Amino acid sequence: MRILNKIMAFFRRWMDRFLQGTYDHFWCHLPEKRGWLTRLMLRLFYTGITVNEDDLESLRQMQKDGIVVFATKYRSLFETLYFHNRYSDLKAPFPEIAFDRRFVLGQPILRIFRIILGHIDHMLRFRAVHNPYKSHYFRRQLCAGKSALVSMVSEKGFYKRYVKQGPDPLTYLLRMQMDLERPIYIAPHLFLYGTKPQKTKHGVLGAGFGTEEKPGRIKRISTLFRTPDKLLVEMSEPINLKKFIEKPKHKNRTIEYLSYALRQKIIERINQHRRSVLGPVLKTPLELKETVLRNEEFRRYLQDRAISQGKQVQDFHKEVDKYLTEIAAKYNTNYINFLRICVRWLTDNMFDGVDLDNESLRKFRKASQKGPVVLVPCHKSHIDYLILSYLLFVNNLPCPLIAAGKNLSFFPMGTIFRNCGAFFIRRTFKGAALYSRVFAEYIHRLLEEGFNIEFFLEGGRSRTGKLVLPKFGLLSILLAAYRNGACKNLYFMPIYIGYDRVIEEGEYLHEVEGGQKKAESLSGLVKARKVLKRRYGSIFVRFDEPIHIQAVLSQFDKPFEKMDNAEQGVVCRNLGHRIIMAINRQTVVTPQSLVAAAVLTDFPDGFTEAELFERVGLLISFLRNQDAELSSTLEDPKYAVKSALESFVNDKFIKVIEEDDDKDNNEEEEREKDSEPQETRYKVVDKRRINLEYYKNNCISFFVPAALASLCVLADEDETFNLSQIVEPYEELQTLFKNEFHYDLDTPLDQQLRKILKIAIDQHYVIPHPTLPETYTVTEEGKKILGIYASFLKNFFESYLLVLKVMSLQPAKALDKKDRMKKFSAMGFSQYKKGELSCMEAISKITFENAYSFFTAQGIKDKEDVEKIEEYNRKLNRYLSFLP
Repeated sequence: MRILNKIMAFFRRWMDRFLQGTYDHFWCHLPEKRGWLTRLMLRLFYTGITVNEDDLESLRQMQKDGIVVFATKYRSLFETLYFHNRYSDLKAPFPEIAFDRRFVLGQPILRIFRIILGHIDHMLRFRAVHNPYKSHYFRRQLCAGKSALVSMVSEKGFYKRYVKQGPDPLTYLLRMQMDLERPIYIAPHLFLYGTKPQKTKHGVLGAGFGTEEKPGRIKRISTLFRTPDKLLVEMSEPINLKKFIEKPKHKNRTIEYLSYALRQKIIERINQHRRSVLGPVLKTPLELKETVLRNEEFRRYLQDRAISQGKQVQDFHKEVDKYLTEIAAKYNTNYINFLRICVRWLTDNMFDGVDLDNESLRKFRKASQKGPVVLVPCHKSHIDYLILSYLLFVNNLPCPLIAAGKNLSFFPMGTIFRNCGAFFIRRTFKGAALYSRVFAEYIHRLLEEGFNIEFFLEGGRSRTGKLVLPKFGLLSILLAAYRNGACKNLYFMPIYIGYDRVIEEGEYLHEVEGGQKKAESLSGLVKARKVLKRRYGSIFVRFDEPIHIQAVLSQFDKPFEKMDNAEQGVVCRNLGHRIIMAINRQTVVTPQSLVAAAVLTDFPDGFTEAELFERVGLLISFLRNQDAELSSTLEDPKYAVKSALESFVNDKFIKVIEEDDDKDNNEEEEREKDSEPQETRYKVVDKRRINLEYYKNNCISFFVPAALASLCVLADEDETFNLSQIVEPYEELQTLFKNEFHYDLDTPLDQQLRKILKIAIDQHYVIPHPTLPETYTVTEEGKKILGIYASFLKNFFESYLLVLKVMSLQPAKALDKKDRMKKFSAMGFSQYKKGELSCMEAISKITFENAYSFFTAQGIKDKEDVEKIEEYNRKLNRYLSFLP
């Protein structure tokens, strides 16, 4: 017996030493240190997968602040080993423990024996299986700084939780968090084996190899070795368990409820992240049509329509089918890949590349993980939607479905655009009630499925270079779909797209001067091939912060669903205004726009390079005071300005003043007497001023407030002025040009003016009065500079005066719209020849339309409205008299 006891004691000591004094040896732990052969094999195995550096940095920060737990949707040894291998090599947090997983391969031999003997010894000593949950092994490891991994969906996990009533990892983590001060961060991770959108039908290969969401082993391994660049690993927005538990809606809830809610939240974040990369599951055209026709509310609408018209419901089904065929987009990655190649060729051969900051993509990626995103870019060129889809596609983000005018559905481009995600919309819904309802139903389905949508708030391309007043039709349809429950969250992403030079320059000049817009067609596309021989500089793309619809609605007292049509219209206009202002904020100012602005602001006798540099320098200084973004080429302003000047000279927008141009003057004799060489002088070609006006307008939004304020100060006719004296005329000018420019309606006028005056004081052309509050004195140099800023408005004053004159000569119904525009243009050219009009760019069809719309809204409808005509004529002429 004594010998037996000694043997048992020896065995106990040996076992304790072998087990290192603990039973904490489990198959769920994969140690950091592995054999060199295993490390080498895994490193080669996973080395082709791109790692997101931002995600790694976020994980490191979370580990400093708390405990990190990785979360995946499905159980996968492939993914677990990836996190364990790559992240450990990169000195980032990596999962050493996996809840409810057993790792045999990869375990060191000695550790395998410890696990086996430890479990046997525990069973013999305590008559119980050693459990990592009951022994709080997981808690000790996590509190010691290690990270874990948990999977949300698995048959074994479901069986254990609901059939055997076994431990649930999320329940365990929630209980653990309730006892800890440090937060536990759940880091959901998305692991994709390709970027093709999912389809509702997978076919034979899909059944054998799995889907993009849950591929089989063969597909995983083949993708890893054949196309590792297609594997995408990204972290979704982490969940702070401490904050999750403390939410008011989770107070007094059972732990089982919290566990379920947490699981759903993690799965939804991963699913939404997947949709943000792949887009929603693609339905066939027939599935989409059936979804629309089976909608109960839409069926009731058709029944009511059938009763009112004395028809059968089936009579309308054929019309609905025709409309959906006309409208609906397709999404074919083969077409998109083809377009990607074409756009890449364009950016490499016609442009100097695309200037896109990573911050823009981060904003979009983050918003798209929370709900559908409506992309709202400005519209300057047909290239806009190609560039935007291209940039998203090459950055592993889904191309949006794009609202395109029906005029673009011509063969073959209509087929290409439709298969690349374009859906087509008529220019007007007038007299087409059923079409309007079908279109609204289609938009509702897109948001319900989770598609991102792109549309142009301006309606069409800007022919003037500045943003067009918003068209609210499609925006109101999107808001109605949200109100009717199409989606929980909806984000609007304002996007600026700009160009050094725009391809459609000649076309815009033709239309602005009164020419008819040419319909898009295949022949027009072929004729436009000459544009392929030129280079157009850089393309600039900037995303503003996404606008969450709830943030807009929170400013109104009444819930959106309880608002009447008029109140909903106010919300729509408010949102549209915010989008336009956000796009203006993101404008990138180019050398071309600065040179155009400089040469159009009062250089009647021409200018030298030195004078141009000085004027551009003044404008740059003003822009920097507003934190406007300048293109990278302006880091060397002189070189950039000189290059832009040469470009305009080559295009004959600007000409070199020859000596023959001045032979009627005495300047030639003076130059002969002067021994010093004369600097080259330039002058704007009168017929090309409208071209330069387009580029000036690219940056005019930054100068409009200063231009209005400068004119108010000059019109005050006193060197010393008080802030209160210019508030009223400033507001008056804003109202006058409300069809031309977009204003900051959220900031009071006096605050806007103080901001402008601060810049004027910083630039030393306005001096605060030493004793009187909010009183200022304009310096002599300041008068000149105020005149430069105010001259941004000169052509608009001349256009409005011209329109007013024609209206004073014609009866209201004497001319239709087409003839009226011809009359405006004819009067303009006549006045220009007589010298009564100094700005050739004032002869603009777009400005004429805006002016006519403004005056008719003010009650001037006929030449008989003499009193109002004289009032505006007097005001306009007075302001114009103070402009250089």
